[in-house]
Amino acid sequence: MSVEQSLLGKDTNYPTEYQPDILFPIARANAREQYAHVEGIRQGKDWWHVFEISWLNASGVPQVAIGRLTLPASSDNLIESKSLKLYFNSMNFTKFDSQAAFKATVEKDLSAAANDAVTIDLFHVDDVEISKPQGICIDDLEPTQLENHPNAALLSLDEDAAQEEVEIQLYSHLLRSNCPVTGQPDWGTVFIRYKGTKPCYRSILAYIISYRQHNGFHEQCVEQMFADIWQHLKPSQLMVYAAYTRRGGLDINPCRVSDLTWMPRPIRLARQ
Repeated sequence: MSVEQSLLGKDTNYPTEYQPDILFPIARANAREQYAHVEGIRQGKDWWHVFEISWLNASGVPQVAIGRLTLPASSDNLIESKSLKLYFNSMNFTKFDSQAAFKATVEKDLSAAANDAVTIDLFHVDDVEISKPQGICIDDLEPTQLENHPNAALLSLDEDAAQEEVEIQLYSHLLRSNCPVTGQPDWGTVFIRYKGTKPCYRSILAYIISYRQHNGFHEQCVEQMFADIWQHLKPSQLMVYAAYTRRGGLDINPCRVSDLTWMPRPIRLARQ
C-alpha cells in the first residue's frame, strides 16, 4: 500500500473500540533502493515513545503508561504514525486482565504490521528519564555552505587534519525536515558517531541543515544521512541516530549502525 492511501493528513474519527486493522504498514524497500547496498542500512532500530497510552483494567478502571516501541531496522515495513496513534486510541475503552495482556496484544499487532518482531516496554508516567546529549555540539560553527535540500557533496574531510584518524560523536539540534504527505515540519537532534579520517565538522553541519525543506519520513532521513556519510567520507565505523520531537503524542528515534557493537541505548531528550 502507498502512503497516499493512509489516513495521514485526512480528517478522521477517533475509534473507541479496539481496531488493530487501522495500522498502516509502509514498505521500507522503495525508499532504500538507491542505497540498499550500503552496509548498515538494515542494521539498527527505530525507537518510538508513545505518550498517549491508556486501557481499562479488568474492573474497568483506566490505566495509563508511557510506551517505548522497538522496531528492527530489518523489518519489511515501518508503521505510519497517524495509524499508530489511532490504534492506541482505539484501546482506550478496552478491558485487559493485566498490563502483560495489554503488552502482548500490542506486540502481536505491531509485529504483524511490521512483519518482524516489535516489542513495547511500558513505563510509569513519572519514570522516563531525560537525557543530556553526549559528544561535541557543532551548532555554533559556521556551515561551509547553506542549502535547503540534502546534498551529499557538502560533506568533506578536514583538509587541515593531515588524514588524522579520529573516533568522535558529534551532534546537532538543527535537524529539520518535512512530512512527505502533510508538509508539516519535523524537528530533531541528530547524533553522528564516527570512526575514520577526520571529517570537516562545518561540512557536516551544512549537510544536516540541508534537510531543512526535504520531504521524508524520519526513518528515511536517517538512512539517507547514514548512506551519504558512509559513501562520501568512508569511515570505518558509523552510527547515525536522530531523536525527533513529539508530534501527535509520538516521537520517533531511528538509529542505523555499521557495527552492532555501536548500538546506543535509547534516550529521551528534554525537548521530546
